[in-house]
Amino acid sequence: MSKESSQEEYRMVKNRRFETKSTGYGIRHLQILLLFAALTVGFAMRVNLSVAIVAMAEFPEYNWSERIKSLVLSSFFWGYVTTQVPAGPLARRFGGKVTILSGLSICSVLTVLTPLCVRLGGWQVLCALRLVEGVFQGLLFPSCHTVISAWVPPNERATMGNFAYVGFQFGTIIMLATSGLLASMGGWPSIFYASGAAGCLWSVVYYFWGASTPAQSKRITPEERELIELGHASERNEDAELPSHHQITPWLSFFKSPAVLALIAVQSAYAFGFWTLLTQIPSYMKNVLGKDIKANALLSALPYATMFVLSFVFAWLSKRLQRTECVSLSWNRKLFNSIGMLGPMGLLIALGYVPASMDTLAVVLLTFTVAIGSASNSGFLINHIDLSPNFAGIIMGICNCFANCMSLAAPLVVGGIVTDNNNVQQWRQVFFLAAGIYFVGNALFVIFGRTSVQPWNDPPTKLRKNSTSELEAQDQN
Repeated sequence: MSKESSQEEYRMVKNRRFETKSTGYGIRHLQILLLFAALTVGFAMRVNLSVAIVAMAEFPEYNWSERIKSLVLSSFFWGYVTTQVPAGPLARRFGGKVTILSGLSICSVLTVLTPLCVRLGGWQVLCALRLVEGVFQGLLFPSCHTVISAWVPPNERATMGNFAYVGFQFGTIIMLATSGLLASMGGWPSIFYASGAAGCLWSVVYYFWGASTPAQSKRITPEERELIELGHASERNEDAELPSHHQITPWLSFFKSPAVLALIAVQSAYAFGFWTLLTQIPSYMKNVLGKDIKANALLSALPYATMFVLSFVFAWLSKRLQRTECVSLSWNRKLFNSIGMLGPMGLLIALGYVPASMDTLAVVLLTFTVAIGSASNSGFLINHIDLSPNFAGIIMGICNCFANCMSLAAPLVVGGIVTDNNNVQQWRQVFFLAAGIYFVGNALFVIFGRTSVQPWNDPPTKLRKNSTSELEAQDQN
C-alpha cells in the first residue's frame, strides 16, 4: 500500500464514529491518561525530598549540613542518568508497559520505605535509596515515548503527547501544594507515605488497564485499532511493511543524523535553562531581591501551575494550526519551540535588570519565564516520534541522557560564576549565559530540525520482505 493511499484510507476511517458514544473517547485516550498519572506520581516522588528535607531539618538528628543536603538531593539524578539510554531498547524489547510498570512500582515501594531507611542508616542510606530510585525512574520518559508512538496517530501527537507530559508539572504542583499540610498532619514521613502510596495505587490500575500497543489491548475495538495502524502507515516510507521487533537499532544513523543531533542540542539547552531556573532563581530572589519564595508554598507552586495551564493553551493552538493546514508540521513544531525558548530567553534578560524594590515584577517575570517554556511541549518534546516512530523511545533516552548531564552541570556552572550571592552583575552573567544557550539550542533546531520520518526508521528491504513472508505464513496457518 502506497503512502498516499494509506493517508486517504486513514482519513476515511477517521471519519467513522467508533469511540464510546457517551464520552467520545477511545482506549488510546485512556492510555494517555494513565501516562499522565504515571508522570504525576513519578514527579511527586522525585520532588518529595526537596520539600520534605526542610521539615526533616527541624529534628536535631537530621540537622545536616548544606553539603550533605546537596549530596542527598543530587543522588537521585546520578542514578537517573544511568538508565536513559538502556531504557529505550528495553521498552522496545519488552514493551513500554513492562518498563514503566517495573520502574514506578519499585520506586513507589522504595518511597514508602524511605522514613524507615533514614532512621536506620541516616543520610548515607538515604543517598543510596534515592540513587536506586533514580535508576528506576530513568525508565519513565523513554518508555512513555515508546507507548505514545505505538498508540497515538500522527495528527494527534501534539495534543495527546502534551497531555501526557504535563503530568510532570501537575505532580510538582501537587507535591509543593500539599507537602506543608501533610507534614503538619503526620510529620515529614507522611510526605513519602502519601506519594509512595499513590504510586502503588497507580501500579495496580496500570497493571490491569495499561497496554504497550493496540495489538496487546483486550479492550480496544477493531475500528480504533485500524485507525491507529492506518495513521502510522500513512507516514511510513512507501511500500514499507511493519518493522520486525528484532530490527537492529541503527545507532550510527542516530548520531549521523543532523535532525537527531539538533534534537539533542535543543533538549540539552532547554534542560540547562529549566534547571537553572528551578535551582538558582530562588537564591537570586532571596539574596538580591530579598524575597524568599521557598518559604511561600503558593509562590513556589505558581510558576508550575501557570506552566500547566499554558501547556493546554499552546497544545490547542498547535492543533488548530495543524487542522487548518495553513502551515506545515515542520513550521508548527519550530514555531512553538521558538516561543518556548526565545520567550524565556528574553524574560531572563529582563529579570536581571529588575531593581530590588520591584520584587512583585520579578515574581511575575519568573512565573512566565518558567510557564512559557511549556510551548516546547508542542515543539522538540514530541519530535522524537516525528523522526522515528519505531525508535522514538531510544532517541528520547539518548537526548534525555545529554539533557540530564546539562541539568547536573547547571548548578556547578552557576556556582563557578556567582561567588557572591548578593552581586547583581554576577547573576546577570548567569541569566545571559542561560539566554544564550536557549538561543543557540533553538536556532539549531530551527535550522536542522525535521518532522519527516527518517529513512533509517524502517527496516531494510530484505528484512521487510522476510517479515512479510513470515506474517503471511502465520496467517495461512
